[in-house]
Amino acid sequence: MTHDETTTAAVAPHPWRWRILGFLGVAQLMLILDVTVVAIALPQIETDLGASREALTWTVSAYALAFGGLMLLGGRLADLVGAKRVVLAGLAVFTTASLLTGLAESSELLIAGRVAQGVGAALLSPAALSLVVTLFDGDERNRALGVWSALGGGGAALGVLLGGLLTAGPGWPWVFFVNVPIGLVIAVALARLLPRQIVPAPRGRLDLFGALLVTASSGTLIYALIQAGDGGWLTVTTGLLVLVAAAGYLAFVTWQRRAGAPLMDVRLLARRPVATGTFLILLATALMIAVFFLGTFYFQHAHSYGPLRTGLLFLPVALATMVGAQLTGRSIATLGARRLGVIGLLVAAAGMTVPALWLHPAAVVAGVSVGAAGTGAIFVVASATALGQVAPHEAGVASGIVSTFHEFGAASGAAVVSSVAAASIVGDTLDGFTNAFIVAAVAAAAAAVVAAVITPRPQG
Repeated sequence: MTHDETTTAAVAPHPWRWRILGFLGVAQLMLILDVTVVAIALPQIETDLGASREALTWTVSAYALAFGGLMLLGGRLADLVGAKRVVLAGLAVFTTASLLTGLAESSELLIAGRVAQGVGAALLSPAALSLVVTLFDGDERNRALGVWSALGGGGAALGVLLGGLLTAGPGWPWVFFVNVPIGLVIAVALARLLPRQIVPAPRGRLDLFGALLVTASSGTLIYALIQAGDGGWLTVTTGLLVLVAAAGYLAFVTWQRRAGAPLMDVRLLARRPVATGTFLILLATALMIAVFFLGTFYFQHAHSYGPLRTGLLFLPVALATMVGAQLTGRSIATLGARRLGVIGLLVAAAGMTVPALWLHPAAVVAGVSVGAAGTGAIFVVASATALGQVAPHEAGVASGIVSTFHEFGAASGAAVVSSVAAASIVGDTLDGFTNAFIVAAVAAAAAAVVAAVITPRPQG
């Protein structure tokens, strides 16, 4: 059998599926790293490019806006033309954009490069997850999703460490340049290893109007959450943006029911497993990004730690996330998604309680690490619940839905805690950090109750 022959996990498992998973996992890790790796480099970017405060904010948020807003389009493209083609196209766009971003000599070019990176990531991420879902089946799929979640979940924390190392070493452009050789190696490997796919769904037109509606709505909502951290949650601007986003989503759902070739089957969101998985992925990502931002600002503002030292303190956080995800991937078939989801959320709540009660560097590292183990478990439960029973022709768009809520969680988590901890971020008091950890702990505990109710029991 050649690599170009069509192979599906349901008929005959691909002999190199675990090797393919390794390359896809590294690609996903690269995308998640880029959410956080830039944060520690911002002061040096400000000095070198003379960037304004607004430009620095957009350097972070432009990537999340493009990444989250275009995710469903990437998932739908994977279903229409094949996940392999979309993965390779996404890698090409992301790698090229990373090179151009590192070469940027102005804040405008830097932000444009970040938008292009987000476009590549939105193509690559849902298509790669779709391949994971279709290449594996049964208990193997749960273990594969455990590996995927471990890499993605630990990526945010590893991004802080890598950002600190590169910024303190060769300089901030290498935060972007490092993606180029990695992207090229992964693209060559996947072009050889991935089987040629025969798309199981009938080919149809791409719903560009639907893509425009959901992208504009997603971008508006993410922007509302991001700017609320600075402008406030109860302002007219935030309220109007949320209303515009809600109206856009309503129009999107209405259009999908009437379109001849819809972007997605909106009935997917009405399925209990998919709805539960999207809720859990949003919560897990919000908690992970929230504690990352809290920890970063706490170490650098309250204790004046440098980027390298701050990055090293997040190493146990990354490792704990990966361990939690791996253990869950191996045991979910035995213990069940509901039990592990509730346990993961309770562990996350317990971890967030530690720094809420004792705000000390050692307590922050220990508590956030324990909480990270819980969120790592939730990532696996969310992915396995949402994607465990989808049909092959729905894998791309279902993966796009999960990935979209991942980015919503990242934006909302950062926005909420930045608002709650604003007094500590811009002032000398530590009360804002304490209050933000309390909010994170309460949110995780409340979500555990919700998860116990809505998570479906295993079939059979």
